[in-house]
Amino acid sequence: MEEKMVLRMENITMQFGGVVAVNNLSLDVPQGQIVALIGPNGAGKTTAFNCITGVYQPTNGRVEFMGQTMICSHPTGKMKKTYLGSDKDKFASEKIVNPTPDHVVQLGIARTFQNIRLWKSMTVFENVLVAKHMRAKQNVFSAIFRLNAKEEARMREQTMELLKEQELEQYKDEIATSLPYGLQRRLEIARALATEPKLLLLDEPAAGMNPQETQELADYIREIRDKHNLTVLLIEHHMDLVMKISDYIYVIDFGSEIARGVPKDVQHNKRVIEAYLGVSEDE
Repeated sequence: MEEKMVLRMENITMQFGGVVAVNNLSLDVPQGQIVALIGPNGAGKTTAFNCITGVYQPTNGRVEFMGQTMICSHPTGKMKKTYLGSDKDKFASEKIVNPTPDHVVQLGIARTFQNIRLWKSMTVFENVLVAKHMRAKQNVFSAIFRLNAKEEARMREQTMELLKEQELEQYKDEIATSLPYGLQRRLEIARALATEPKLLLLDEPAAGMNPQETQELADYIREIRDKHNLTVLLIEHHMDLVMKISDYIYVIDFGSEIARGVPKDVQHNKRVIEAYLGVSEDE
């Protein structure tokens, strides 16, 4: 039986001026799997995430989500002459599709960030509730005038259920940024889950964590994947975590793919060892 693809990136290139940050990147993320995108600092991993989530419009390439074209782009204007990437004309005849980040969330993609981005003046409860409003059935008019009290009550109840599930209930009235670092990470993931995603993008979730916290995070990612029927695309520098939880791994360096495969194969790939796995964490 053929695997169902939740996400497919096809020949994605992101060029800034004369710099190609991501070059001709293609990857598949099958339903229910945890797929990792790894590479040295500056390899283009977060740029790739930004192309998926509508933060950047790719210079060239296509992204499909749940079998439908979500993003499509090709060089236009001056970029036609200055384009340095591959497959310049592959998508030239196709319509440009460039969704905004909020539209991408509504389609069913949520993300966390390398540097935690909680709403600093809001409580733990409010951070998750605001995200929950992305799935609200009420319209703008009823939201402004509080006409749909039943809908608001439902979202508040679901927010509390999610906080209980994520073991954050006791902190619900605390200002989000006052929490310890590890709990802020968990809150950011809880906020992403509040949007009821099909695909969860995690950008270095283990950053700043000690070995014990990293081990707990590995179990946690698997747990939320199973409980919420998620597919996960992960960027991470902690190789123990990547090798432990990933079903499949893509490796990029200087914006281009250098390897792909199951963890065992990637771990012993000479190009990967030279480009990334052999680099100390201080570099």
